[in-house]
Amino acid sequence: MNLDDLEPRKVKPAPRDLGILSVAELNDYIAELEAEIARARAAIDAKQSHKNAAEALFKRP
Repeated sequence: MNLDDLEPRKVKPAPRDLGILSVAELNDYIAELEAEIARARAAIDAKQSHKNAAEALFKRP
């Protein structure tokens, strides 16, 4: 067994220090996060659509 297999594959980035950001920078940061959330939701929708199509294809009558 390789010890590298025991390490987590993805390390979460440290939270951003919001105290040093201005109000405008915080608004920009929120807009970036909302855009990323929308992108993730679109990916979820696409994957769910593919899953539903595959399930419908292999569903027995």
